[in-house]
Amino acid sequence: MHAMQYEITLPADYDMGIVRDRVARRSHLLDDFPGLGLKAYLMRERAAGSPVNQYAPLYLWTASEGMNGFLWGPGFQGIADDFGRPEVQHWTGAAYHEGPAAAARARTAVRRRQRLPLGVRPGPLVEEAAAETERLARHEGAVCAALGVDPYRWELLYVTLWDHDTPAAPGDRYEVLHVSSPERGSLRRGRHW
Repeated sequence: MHAMQYEITLPADYDMGIVRDRVARRSHLLDDFPGLGLKAYLMRERAAGSPVNQYAPLYLWTASEGMNGFLWGPGFQGIADDFGRPEVQHWTGAAYHEGPAAAARARTAVRRRQRLPLGVRPGPLVEEAAAETERLARHEGAVCAALGVDPYRWELLYVTLWDHDTPAAPGDRYEVLHVSSPERGSLRRGRHW
């Protein structure tokens, strides 16, 4: 599994209805994209209490071929044409779990990024993060939870999708506008080593 996200931060007075309309018109294009485990179309708004207006889709890829096909093909080019080419962040998948609300529509996503401290062996920390991801996935209302690791910045990425608006999980909150999940069933469960 590979996790990928780009963030498009928009002006404070930007009409976020434009993003909603874009997702409504285009999200179906990835509903059968090869190699895509899931794409959560995420957005947060200043009007709803966020510090920024932002469109920040998050992807979980089953294999690098799918990710590369998207990045080098017309899918990502559409983002670049409309918003400019954003920096694409990516993490090696370390764990994935379905939650008790796996069949429900995801309404909220919580993303938390955490640096691994210098001078500490990363193995035990990633092991504990994988266990924490599994615990998050067990909460009532959890649709799924994933853990990624960026070994360049030594950063953990926790992402949990929820079926309600007020999950009790730390991190940045996003509204989920749509989820494309053509190969979600192929995302390997459990830890990935």
